[in-house]
Amino acid sequence: METRRNMFFSYKKDPTKWPAIEKLINIAKEQGFEIVSKSEDANIIVAVGGDGAFLQAVRKSGFRDDCLYVGVTDEKETSLYCDFHIHDTEEMIEAIQTAGVSVRRYPVIDVHLDGHTHFQCLNELSVRSSIIKTFVIDVVIDDLHFETFRGDGIVVSTPTGSTAYNRSLNGAVVDPRISCMQVSEIASLNNNQFRTLGSSFILGDSRKLTLQIVQDGNDYPIIGLDNEALSIQHTKSIEVEMSGKIIKTVKLKNNSFWHKVQRTFL
Repeated sequence: METRRNMFFSYKKDPTKWPAIEKLINIAKEQGFEIVSKSEDANIIVAVGGDGAFLQAVRKSGFRDDCLYVGVTDEKETSLYCDFHIHDTEEMIEAIQTAGVSVRRYPVIDVHLDGHTHFQCLNELSVRSSIIKTFVIDVVIDDLHFETFRGDGIVVSTPTGSTAYNRSLNGAVVDPRISCMQVSEIASLNNNQFRTLGSSFILGDSRKLTLQIVQDGNDYPIIGLDNEALSIQHTKSIEVEMSGKIIKTVKLKNNSFWHKVQRTFL
């Protein structure tokens, strides 16, 4: 692993948790790391708080692929993005300093609204109606009009995001070594008049997915980007593709993606 010395800590201001965070910062200083006040000056970004805090740190720092992200949970159990517990400080520093520690790489998806506004997601993109009304979306794969969806919405997930909202929709859990995106329906309407595939499907990293929102009076959709939600009033087209970026995190021994899935669900 390349040498990384500049460390930035991302955490929610909480007086009850500050002593543990302060201890973590002091140990990092003792080990020769420089603590920086801006994420753009760091080559290690430590997110303290859980998976939500990790996703927020990645988003606020601009989905950087030139630094290492480290997730530290302050909850009882480690989680999908958090390999360390806040009280296992020595283990975290040792892991970062060890030359033999491997790096886990997670794919990211790019999202464009009406061809210009750009977002990125590490976990998932969801498009839903903000009113109690059937949502109509034309689903286009590359240049193929695949189907017309009617229902509550659509979720597009990365492999790591496949364990979240996607899984609750009976989508498949996908190995993050596969660069792909999974499309899952939210309460689709299927009858003699309207028909969709009715199951999740997976698109390779060279595919482009376009969700064309049919303007039938439902002009106030909500788009979820990981753990954030935005109103996208009057948006007509959402283009989704795999990004060339990857997010790098520490991979500990005996704590692969599938170890985490087993620990979380089985």
